[in-house]
Amino acid sequence: MLTIGITGGIGSGKTTVCKIFECLGIPVYNADLQAKKLYDTDLILKTEIITAFGSDIYIDEKFNPKKLAELVFSNPEKLTLLNSLVHPRVRANMLEWRKKQKGPYCIREAALLIESGAYRDVDDLILVSCPEEIRIKRSMLRDGSDESTIRMRMSKQMSESEKIKYCRYEIRNDEHSLLIPQVLKLHRDFLNQAKESGF
Repeated sequence: MLTIGITGGIGSGKTTVCKIFECLGIPVYNADLQAKKLYDTDLILKTEIITAFGSDIYIDEKFNPKKLAELVFSNPEKLTLLNSLVHPRVRANMLEWRKKQKGPYCIREAALLIESGAYRDVDDLILVSCPEEIRIKRSMLRDGSDESTIRMRMSKQMSESEKIKYCRYEIRNDEHSLLIPQVLKLHRDFLNQAKESGF
């Protein structure tokens, strides 16, 4: 199946863009959301997380994301270790999910699609771009975090100017450009691409 990757920084609006694709009948795999589920449901990952970061990452057998975030976002080595454990399990989960999908193409959404190397598993990439100040404002409203926390998280991600080098397509979500026409144009392109490729 033709697989399209969608990436973008914190607060760029990836999820909103993906909801439009879903309204068009396109299946979407949200890697960040699935990763959160796998912390509780994937026994291999759960064991690796406890071994690497301690049993207090789980409270009453339930994953404690706040505790893990406190440990890794201020420590680059621990963040690298976490990613090395999580990304392979998410990749395996996504590949299984893709086998079950029907339709001309599917979408894989992930903030770290490029950084993790997962972009190699998709046929094309879309960057959802947005000015930094708007992204910060959106993230503060959504997460209830302060500006310094958001900026610290943003500093751990690749910049838009770097991400765009990997992406053939860009969707601008800057509160001025209309999203739906941009998505519809790409949807038509991907339908044609899938047809021509025999997917």
